[in-house]
Amino acid sequence: MNELETRQLRYFVAVAEELHFGRAAERLGMAQPPLTRAIKELERRLGVRLLERTTRQVGLTPAGESLLGDARTALEAVGAAERRARHAGAAEPALRLALKADIDGGLLPDILDAYAREEASLRVEFVLGGVGEQAQAVRDGRADVALLLSPFERRGLDSEPVLTEPFLIALTADDPLAARTSLRLADLAGWSLPDGSPAEQGPISQEHGIKGAPHRSRPPAGPASLGDTSRDASDLPQIFKLVELGRMVCFFPRSLTVRYQRPGIAYLPVEDLDPVTLAVAWPQQSRSAAVAAFVRVATSAAAATRQDPAARPSPG
Repeated sequence: MNELETRQLRYFVAVAEELHFGRAAERLGMAQPPLTRAIKELERRLGVRLLERTTRQVGLTPAGESLLGDARTALEAVGAAERRARHAGAAEPALRLALKADIDGGLLPDILDAYAREEASLRVEFVLGGVGEQAQAVRDGRADVALLLSPFERRGLDSEPVLTEPFLIALTADDPLAARTSLRLADLAGWSLPDGSPAEQGPISQEHGIKGAPHRSRPPAGPASLGDTSRDASDLPQIFKLVELGRMVCFFPRSLTVRYQRPGIAYLPVEDLDPVTLAVAWPQQSRSAAVAAFVRVATSAAAATRQDPAARPSPG
């Protein structure tokens, strides 16, 4: 049997994800008959049935389920190889750093300063994205290295912890809870996080407390109202404003709260909440001296901060 082609895998993934030949053909920008023929040819070459077809629906066979996972991984690897090759051949090389703005433990300026002094350093390009997107940016070849919150999907990545710090809860300074010196998760009953989940459950993952998403929160005690509170709260200014108005609460790493002191928001420790860890991650197969230098200075900058707490950024 000849080797499978990326075109065949791409066609199969589209059908397997849509479970509808018409929608898959539209997604691929092609007519349905050639797509149907291509899937039949793929099944013939493999000698197994990948899809169960009836007049009403399309489903995956066990062989199809198996191929879908491997096909996604293969297509991701091909795309990453293409992006990395083009980047490596660029006239002006650069280190592409994936991160979420403000989620750097307050260390990014020190890391960049130290990295610039490394013999293997390159110009740094930022690949900005939402919380939780950094690992995939490294896997698919859009970035060479990432600063990101743990836990994250480690498939295809190596990583090192950089900084561990507590999560604090941000809530309106007008709430009676704000007069306390610390809270427990049970104290947050009735409040919601930016994505609408109950705050007393804590962050579902380390990313969950600060991820912007449609939210539903308890109404403010006063007459003020935001109207439709299901609208998106996907960035810090929106989240801060809604916290100030008593529409939600949010978990933040302590370093971020130090940078964003606001008179209308109280930040309190939560006694039964696990700390959050910032990590640096890179592709397992990377042999880049520039990446190695960045990883080295990132972990060193964090170690220096732990030894000298005064080096951390001050409010304002």
